[in-house]
Amino acid sequence: MTDVVVKLSARDFVHADLASCGWAGSELHLAGVARQLERARLGEVDYLAVCSATDIPVAKGGVDYRVKEGVGTLWQLAVHPALQSCGIGTFLVESAELRIMNRGLRQAELGVEENNPRARALYERLGYAAYDRRPDSWDEQAPDGSLRRYETMCTWMRKELS
Repeated sequence: MTDVVVKLSARDFVHADLASCGWAGSELHLAGVARQLERARLGEVDYLAVCSATDIPVAKGGVDYRVKEGVGTLWQLAVHPALQSCGIGTFLVESAELRIMNRGLRQAELGVEENNPRARALYERLGYAAYDRRPDSWDEQAPDGSLRRYETMCTWMRKELS
């Protein structure tokens, strides 16, 4: 077995990245990401792209500073499905935490779907602890373009940043 080492960088997600992020979700989801870029321009959120040397995103996610006073709330975290379990999610979360700390904040939170134990295990490994459960829902686009309301239960987790 050969280990492959890929250098990763985190930068601001830009409109041009949308074209190469079909792996992250439907057209509806990517349209929502595009709307978040306006919020990023206003300083309300950070929206990150994790890229390999080709500068094409292999992971993406945001930090919303408006959900709770004094807290960076991580959301819409996604790693290219073919590259999961390679440490990219860890790099994404740590990059987001650095953005939070650079704003002078010391607490990060996120919600993880209860039907996603792999993601929850990652967050626990990174020091997040569960503190609440809340239902969540959003519009989801099917492959045929139709919309449906997706409903789920999320565990909310937090971490004190140092």
